[in-house]
Amino acid sequence: MSRPYARRWWALLVLCLSLMISVMANTALTVAAPAMTRDLDLSSSDLQWVIDAYTVPYAALMLLLGAIGDKYGRRGSLVVGLFIMAAGGVAGSFADTSVQVIVVRAVMGVGAAMIMPATLSLLAAVFPREERAKAITIWAATSGLSIAAGPLIAGVLLKDNGWESTFLINVPVCAVAILAAYVLVPPSKAGDRGRIDYGGGVLSVVWSGALIYMIIDGPHFGWGASAFTAAAIAALGLLLFVWWELRHPRPILDVRKFAERAFAGANLGVAAFFLAVFGVFYYLTQHFQFVLDYDPLETGVRMLPLALGVFVGAALTGALTPRLGARVMVTVGMVGGTAALALLIGVESGSTYGDFVAPLALLGVSLGLTVSPCTDTIMGAFPESELGVGGAVNDTSLELGGSLGIAVLGSTLASSYAANLTDATKGSKVPPEALEAAKDSVGAGNAVAQSFQDRAEQLTEQAAKAPAADAAALKQQAAELAQGSSRMADAVGSAFSDAVSHTSLVGAVVLGTAAVVVAVLMPRKGTEPQAPAAADTRPVPEQAPLPTKVGR
Repeated sequence: MSRPYARRWWALLVLCLSLMISVMANTALTVAAPAMTRDLDLSSSDLQWVIDAYTVPYAALMLLLGAIGDKYGRRGSLVVGLFIMAAGGVAGSFADTSVQVIVVRAVMGVGAAMIMPATLSLLAAVFPREERAKAITIWAATSGLSIAAGPLIAGVLLKDNGWESTFLINVPVCAVAILAAYVLVPPSKAGDRGRIDYGGGVLSVVWSGALIYMIIDGPHFGWGASAFTAAAIAALGLLLFVWWELRHPRPILDVRKFAERAFAGANLGVAAFFLAVFGVFYYLTQHFQFVLDYDPLETGVRMLPLALGVFVGAALTGALTPRLGARVMVTVGMVGGTAALALLIGVESGSTYGDFVAPLALLGVSLGLTVSPCTDTIMGAFPESELGVGGAVNDTSLELGGSLGIAVLGSTLASSYAANLTDATKGSKVPPEALEAAKDSVGAGNAVAQSFQDRAEQLTEQAAKAPAADAAALKQQAAELAQGSSRMADAVGSAFSDAVSHTSLVGAVVLGTAAVVVAVLMPRKGTEPQAPAAADTRPVPEQAPLPTKVGR
């Protein structure tokens, strides 16, 4: 185009707002889960699918929907996704069964699968190449902020409202974003996209959807027939997808890109880092609520060092990446993230919130350092006609990493907590059925301890009304139950704290290993491959008399 789109920074504000909606729709649910579990009488399986029903369509559909957005209109894809998200929010506020909530969450996942690649593709189309890295840095910082903002906003709503209010967060924000998109974001689509490779698109949905399902189902519900079937479908689907794409004249994704070191390293960097971030977020929000006894709002506030750290990291990467190169910034960020997880290894039953501030802040700074250079590298590997696909590849790596983080680190946490609780209660008089219930989760453990206390209070009330001969025995039983409740609560807190320490060690090993691989794969500064050039978007009127084309 002859000159950059004049309102591109306002357009970026709309894209970042849209990005926040799709990220917050997932993270806000973490603090609403206890209230939802209580009101809807959710089982552990129900709750897991309430959370993950959003993830499966979100990750599975992004590549296909990104390609459709490239061909038929990226702004249109963004607006439709926002509309679906808003409609899901309204429906979710009226849901009163687990099935209804799961369906609503799946529908919202479809909307997010349209929003996420559209935000990146529109960003890349609107900004000239010399400004794109800066814009992507702001986009990445917004992503990190949204992770922490979701629980904070949900916590504010849950102070005076039910869990249904967390669904309604999306509705007014989506309405504003839709209107602002038509005013500030220019239409954009690929001028030479050609016919969409729907065969490859369907295969991508099959293999990625099956892979996400396996990641969720296996660690949480056991490696039974459904998990192994999903694994087989994912493996076969991926092989067919690669075979198809290598032979298709216009593939939906040129899989040969993964043979390029920079592209492969950047995708691994995004996936590995979000594995760590989502895993840490998953277990620290539980630790703050169930061990340190913070309410949802207090939990959200205490995650703010992560968000503030992201902005610091984003500012640093914007200033240093042009001088040092993506390889140095990504490696330093991943090493910093590994160090943050290593600090969490020291968590114990006596740890206070102050012990978590430095790891959270360091993790946030490291996230800000890592994600922007990786995303810029991934987007730079695609021609202008495939920006939606590029955004989808980046976001799929992000979502696969996040899902793996919750599944792998969540499974490690659960098994470690159960084993620790068994050891902590050995020799006690806890009924076997109560112990089995407590081992399900830290929330269940606290519920068992509370049930002992509730029973002790009931016996105390009965003793006050009973004859003197019976009152002494009732008071003795009440005292024993009260002591048992206190010991059980201490055992649960200690077992979970030790599980957080063990899980953080596993996460540090995974992220540290990935950091070494990424450092080897990413090229040195000055040797990065140049982005392919191609004609992109149709002319878009900006303001008379100057016509503006978006892209190129």
